[in-house]
Amino acid sequence: MAAALDDVAAVGGFFALRVGGRDEGWRPVGDFYSYGFADLSAVVADRYRATEPRVGVSIAHLGHAARLWSPVPACALLHGIVLDLRALQRADDSSELRLPRPVGWYTDSLSGRAESLYAEVMHHLHALCTGLRVKVAPRLLDGNTASALVGSAGVLLAAHPHLRNPLTGLVTELLGMGRLAGTGHLTGPDLAFHRRSCCLYYRTPTGTKCGDCCLAS
Repeated sequence: MAAALDDVAAVGGFFALRVGGRDEGWRPVGDFYSYGFADLSAVVADRYRATEPRVGVSIAHLGHAARLWSPVPACALLHGIVLDLRALQRADDSSELRLPRPVGWYTDSLSGRAESLYAEVMHHLHALCTGLRVKVAPRLLDGNTASALVGSAGVLLAAHPHLRNPLTGLVTELLGMGRLAGTGHLTGPDLAFHRRSCCLYYRTPTGTKCGDCCLAS
């Protein structure tokens, strides 16, 4: 598990998930979910000079969804491992994530790989949404989740082009599940995506519409 995570981290960005090390400075991510990531939402709002609280919440949610999705399909497709994220922790002073120890299951021991990946990630995002102190449209947040999935898959595809067929199949399957169903659709062979909602980034002073936004021409 540790070797798989180390390999996947080389893809870059949000694919890096810390494992082990000192416990100081880390807390169960559920502690932060209980108040809806209010700390990171405030940091994001200040960074982008967003005047609407929901904008900071949406962007923070999108970033966390990307951190969750990035290593999960990568470990499944590259190493045949589904990560166990139940003990996931978050840094006290950043959005970085950590597992105290690497735990998971081999995909060939599971009856449904995509269902298992969906459950591991969506459990966390459901808890985050439940704790939100700011009202944000639920389907906007579902769109963020889908956008984060497809965006991270695109980065993985760029690093590992040989995964095109299995990765496209997995993403397509996930986009048809539960709360991801109806959030958008793939529009091209390189995992281009068109979502049916907007993350609200364009409502920041310097923001623009994202490439997959329903408002983009």
